[in-house]
Amino acid sequence: MSFEQFELDPRIMAGVVDAGFQEPTPIQRDAIPVLLRGRDVLGTAQTGTGKTAAFVLPILQRLSKGPARRVRALILEPTRELAEQVHGAIRELGAHTKIRSVSIYGGVSKGPQLQGLRRGAEIVVACPGRLLDHMGAGAVDLSNVEVVVLDEADRMCDMGFLPDIRRILERLPGHRQTLFFSATMPAEIRTLANRMLEDPVKIQVDRIAPAETVAHALYPVPEALKSRLLATLLEEIRSERVLVFTRTKHRAQRLGTLLRRQGHKAAVLEGNMSQRERQATMKGFREGRHRLLVATDIAARGLDVDGISHVINYDMPDTVDAYTHRIGRTGRAERSGEAFTLAASWTDGTLIREIEGVLGAAMERRRLAGFDYGDFAPEQQYAHAARSRNGGAVRRGRSYGRSVGGKRR
Repeated sequence: MSFEQFELDPRIMAGVVDAGFQEPTPIQRDAIPVLLRGRDVLGTAQTGTGKTAAFVLPILQRLSKGPARRVRALILEPTRELAEQVHGAIRELGAHTKIRSVSIYGGVSKGPQLQGLRRGAEIVVACPGRLLDHMGAGAVDLSNVEVVVLDEADRMCDMGFLPDIRRILERLPGHRQTLFFSATMPAEIRTLANRMLEDPVKIQVDRIAPAETVAHALYPVPEALKSRLLATLLEEIRSERVLVFTRTKHRAQRLGTLLRRQGHKAAVLEGNMSQRERQATMKGFREGRHRLLVATDIAARGLDVDGISHVINYDMPDTVDAYTHRIGRTGRAERSGEAFTLAASWTDGTLIREIEGVLGAAMERRRLAGFDYGDFAPEQQYAHAARSRNGGAVRRGRSYGRSVGGKRR
């Protein structure tokens, strides 16, 4: 199947060609025809599957006809990074059209956003809080909105945005096309969708799990040895881009400082940074000035960087969904990737079993060859989780890259 079968406006097809798209991904194949017919959609897809283009292309097609310089489409995003990513996709795919987009989010001056709204834009990509500020000041007119997209709906729920979302949706025209897209679908989102969507088409692409192009490995290690183990792992990984996740911004900053002292080109991305600092960090990571990016979960979504070969969970995530979103930064666009998790406590065992339930297999337990664990026995840690799924034997997961120590495990 090719994009020509969607019969998009030639100007939009030119943007598709410029973006290098060849064949639609499953979510694009299933969602675009439905959206072009004007139906409401409740879409569930893994991260990195082309979800953004799945709703951006039909929106551009719809707005290619009709009045200009008024807000006709609203896309709600949970973070400024995602808002900028979607705004960028609109500009790229719609480059040959006259359709304008403006991104709205907090942490930066309102001036450029107000200027963009005054010049006239057909699409607003916004985070809920700042959008409500503009709405309260009368700076944005949403009375002509024809399409509204709630993107990363589960993240919206996690971040406490549901009250703001309800306030925004209640002030939009009743007759509109409404799209909910999410990697997971918690009960709160389903309840909101049932209220806001009209006879929606439900689209689910694959099961809610990390992409199959990612290999998963578990490295049991005591907390006191984590930083040493990470340093040794990084010496063995031959990659231009590695993403390391920590639980808190303070741990991210401390780990970033330690890695730089060890001679690594490492940068940090966390919530206390200004938007300018975040953008500079991301640009450096994309352009290869930073090989390592140490991040909190603020980067688990909206971080779209080609060539991330490894994601390392220095700290265990809080939930299975958080694991899915972190790991979604690698193995994108059908490329292979590896996900390493440093598990330091027996209390991680329950979450490990839940993750393995979603994966449908036990994660490979690895002992780093030549590393001094002292009295700690990695091969005995968390083995019960694997045995319970494999009749008493620890099952080895598949691995796409070479294992640490130079051998495939």
